[in-house]
Amino acid sequence: MSRAFTKESTDDLVAGELPERPVPVHPNYVTPRGLEQLQARAKALQGEHEKLLAQAEEDSAAKQKLREIERDQRYLKAQLERAESVDPAGQPRDEVHFGAAVTMRGEDGKAHRFAIVGDDEADVAAGRISWASPLAKAMMGARVGDSVKWHRPAGDAEVEIVEIAYPRKS
Repeated sequence: MSRAFTKESTDDLVAGELPERPVPVHPNYVTPRGLEQLQARAKALQGEHEKLLAQAEEDSAAKQKLREIERDQRYLKAQLERAESVDPAGQPRDEVHFGAAVTMRGEDGKAHRFAIVGDDEADVAAGRISWASPLAKAMMGARVGDSVKWHRPAGDAEVEIVEIAYPRKS
């Protein structure tokens, strides 16, 4: 009999629709704060996983949520295994490097401040950009007063480095 018109299991379809979270190919530099966040997230997911395990046998929504948690656990495990903790307080103070808080002035004259952090810490709305982003790459190694070219999809822009700050050494 042809299976062309038979209904496939929805469990099989749902499982096939959940892609893995891509693990970046570049190094996973993290600040000490970022490493703590990754570890806390992994611990929280383990707790959620344990709570859902019993429910998932009878509840398809719980089963789907469990798949999502397991996918995220695989991603976090890979990121934690690859994590290279970099203490921003130990960076050279006169150049932009990982962990710097940089104030820059764009072509429009407005000042913007960003901290350069690891991929999993990045949150543009909170003023944190990934060290692997085009803007952070453009600023790496620059000093106060330098102008750098930021390659953007909307076209290149010149930005001036106004201030570089790092956390104080403990």
